[in-house]
Amino acid sequence: MNERGFTLIELLVALVIFAMLAAAGVMLLGNSVSAQGAIRGHLDAMAAIERTNGALTADLAQAVPRVSRTENGLLAPAFFAQPRGEDAPVMQFVRAGWTNMDESPRPTLQKVEYWVRQGRLERRTYPLLDGAQGAQPATLLEGIDGATLRFRDARGDWLDSWIPTQPDLLPRAVEMVLTRTGAPALTLKFLTGPGPIEKLPPDEQQEGAPDNG
Repeated sequence: MNERGFTLIELLVALVIFAMLAAAGVMLLGNSVSAQGAIRGHLDAMAAIERTNGALTADLAQAVPRVSRTENGLLAPAFFAQPRGEDAPVMQFVRAGWTNMDESPRPTLQKVEYWVRQGRLERRTYPLLDGAQGAQPATLLEGIDGATLRFRDARGDWLDSWIPTQPDLLPRAVEMVLTRTGAPALTLKFLTGPGPIEKLPPDEQQEGAPDNG
């Protein structure tokens, strides 16, 4: 009875086929891992944007016309927004609704700042409204090159800068455009809490008065 095994050629062909299948499997697995990493990164970025939008929406919706004092004791308007690079906050204001879960001796109002520095959008809070030192900032977004703001006043006009005629005046809405590294610009819009009515100069009051004649 004749017994035949694999020839050398058959064995080499089998090894080549096995190597090709193994290489295809490794490539497929690598592509799957890369795709999962890209999807995870995209979802993390979207989650960070949602958290940022939620924080800004909650803060600005509860903004109150409360003039405060800085760490140096200087008066700060109720809504400060004059970006000067990394040396000053993008926005500073006072918000209500600071939940006191442990009933500690502190106010229900909270001063909040937003900064853009070292490629990050940061949120910074203060334990007290007047003269206190700010807490350690929390990073909301990374890869931020800069921020541009616009403000809607009581007349419905959008302004490129916020220079209020009275220290307790708040804008009606805020638009923030964040320029990002390697990504399209992000545009966010928020309504602010109801503030005081702007006091018009006497000449404008007379011009806007109804004609009873």
